[in-house]
Amino acid sequence: PLIDRFRGRVLFPVHTLSGKVVAFGGRILKKVENTGKYVNSPESDIYSKSSELYGIYFAKSAIVKQDKCFLVEGYTDVLSMHQAGIENVVASSGTALTRGQIRMIHRFSENITVLYDGDAAGINAALRGIDLLLEDGMNVKVVLLPEGEDPDSFAKKQNAESFHRYIGENESDFIRFKTELLLQQVGNDPIKRAGLISNVVESIALIPNQIKRSVYIQESGLLLNMDERVLIAEVNRVRKRNYERKREERSREEARKEQEEARRGQEAERMGSVRGSRDEAHGEMGAGPVGTAPTLRRLVSTSKNPYDRFERAILRYVVRYGNAPLYKRFEERKWGEGNQVFHENVLVEVGPGVTEFVQFDLERDRIGFTNSLYRQIFEEACDHMTDAGFNAGHYFLCHPDPEVSKLSSELMSDRYELSKIHAKILGEEEGDKDSRLLEENQLNHLVPRATTELKNAYILQKIKEVREEMKRSNPERHLELIGQLKQLQEVRKVLAKELGERIVLRF
Repeated sequence: PLIDRFRGRVLFPVHTLSGKVVAFGGRILKKVENTGKYVNSPESDIYSKSSELYGIYFAKSAIVKQDKCFLVEGYTDVLSMHQAGIENVVASSGTALTRGQIRMIHRFSENITVLYDGDAAGINAALRGIDLLLEDGMNVKVVLLPEGEDPDSFAKKQNAESFHRYIGENESDFIRFKTELLLQQVGNDPIKRAGLISNVVESIALIPNQIKRSVYIQESGLLLNMDERVLIAEVNRVRKRNYERKREERSREEARKEQEEARRGQEAERMGSVRGSRDEAHGEMGAGPVGTAPTLRRLVSTSKNPYDRFERAILRYVVRYGNAPLYKRFEERKWGEGNQVFHENVLVEVGPGVTEFVQFDLERDRIGFTNSLYRQIFEEACDHMTDAGFNAGHYFLCHPDPEVSKLSSELMSDRYELSKIHAKILGEEEGDKDSRLLEENQLNHLVPRATTELKNAYILQKIKEVREEMKRSNPERHLELIGQLKQLQEVRKVLAKELGERIVLRF
């Protein structure tokens, strides 16, 4: 019961990015042996701890305004900092950061400052989990508070002005912080020093932006008194190793899925054989003569992913247009003075890029790419989302993974052109032959439609699964499934309206 789970604790409501309360966190009021400091609501269909950040709903506007996010550990840290006038702060709720949480912060700013206690535990905590931030392209800084202080107690003694002054005087770039800290620990021991260099190189190799990596290599070379060429070679070696490791993980995942499909195919073949035997024994005719059932290979190869074509359509826009702006508009500009004032309309790029929009639109509905190769390409595109001048098409066409470059070549080709009907819907002239220009001018229509079509495919698949379960459910479960089906049909109606479809709902 709820009273047992949170007894003797103060409760903190956990809000989603949109402001809905989905869980509670309980912090202990007094120390009790063998009792955790924090207890959270159990994970459920609406609450995934790894996907939520405490305080993000109240902090997002301040993060955008100040282009910086402060990251702390606990709920009370966030409350005390808000009371001190610092609103651009979120908490990881006492757990290690996840990729989903990091990308949520990255939507609003790429600058993050991590606040930790000044004791040994706080220092060690500062070294853990930061690599994921670097890997996501964040600019990471660290502030160690005075010894004996945590963000909660420190904020209670400060106002916004004094707090920001302390941060400005004491925050340090993470790579420099890590290098200087480890240098103090290794002393003159050459073995430990070699381990330190490897440790720093591991962190630098995770940074996706090449210019940032080069700057950090130069700075680390000076701090470590190392030849820059040696560090460059080692960083490249680590990056290659990391790439091969991810590729192997992807291959294992694909092999696992193939085995699962093969198992289902064998089961389907076995059931078909049993059914065929029964039909023959009773002199009945099935779908065809005995012996014409598809082979296992065919059963496996024809098992289709219902989302594949929709995911591929989205990925095509990501590969072709990458960081190109989704929206453009004309703004009137004036120049000159006195009686010589001239007016002209200038095309201005506004809003998010294609990749950024797709990431945000799918993540807010917790939808991802089910095809592992598509997912790899999309994640790499997201890694370069903030890189100025990044050309997604060129990057993926020249990718070292032949599977990625082959698929990118297919996606970059113009064999998928807008139909004449679609062109007319978009208000273009029938004689316009430049399909890419036509498409690029309509990204604000085409990309949102592509993501909506994928969401629609998810809903249709879920409706199909619920209907299948209704056929074999007991009366109590049947009523529950009818409720689920009604909810899904309501979502389906909204999506159909966005897609311009006319549908007839049935149960």
